[in-house]
Amino acid sequence: MADIVCVIGNKGGTGKTTLSHMLCQGMGLLRQRAVCVLTDTHREPLSPSGRRYLVADARSRDALAKVVDKIRSLDAWMGVIDGGGNRTEMDQRLYGLADLVLLPFRDSHEDIRTVVRDLEMFPRAYAIPMQWPTNAWARESAERTVAEMLGPYLDRILDPVHSLAATKLMLQRQVPAALPTPLANACRFAARQVLDLLQVSWEDEAPRQSSPRPPASSMLSAGIG
Repeated sequence: MADIVCVIGNKGGTGKTTLSHMLCQGMGLLRQRAVCVLTDTHREPLSPSGRRYLVADARSRDALAKVVDKIRSLDAWMGVIDGGGNRTEMDQRLYGLADLVLLPFRDSHEDIRTVVRDLEMFPRAYAIPMQWPTNAWARESAERTVAEMLGPYLDRILDPVHSLAATKLMLQRQVPAALPTPLANACRFAARQVLDLLQVSWEDEAPRQSSPRPPASSMLSAGIG
């Protein structure tokens, strides 16, 4: 049976959609079959062309139920559901069906205050820092703030996804034929954390830009898309 990861959180702008697509891309690079599920009604579906995963449109309640049922029926697949922001009722629904829940947050006090409330509301969830500073001074400041404000939850905070300008490529309607190596590595890093939490074994493919993507037709035969 497939595993379902839900990326939720009450605050908008924390990187939920970016993280969802990075996870799926990383899973593809780790030889996992994945589908990224759109539920945010303020976004348009992205093309699967050039991606190492499928995309599914589940912006209505009925569509979400059908997509989840289909994913659950598949063997050895990963479903990553992008929950969108400022939708507490949807977050609660997704929390109830997820095998793993992620709460992205950035290094602002507002983000951290919000993720504290979400960690209290969703006791099985893990928080993951997004767009984390790479400058040594800024990173030290962010880590100090996390230690002060998220001290009781440090065992539920994953390693950060560092700030990388290329992450915006994941949200283009069509991604480039070859993604920059730092972005591919960041996708792998995020996906490995999730797969390890789910106790799913993974195998990293050879880091060759010429490595072919599995034919979309063979993946689409699973009936998602």
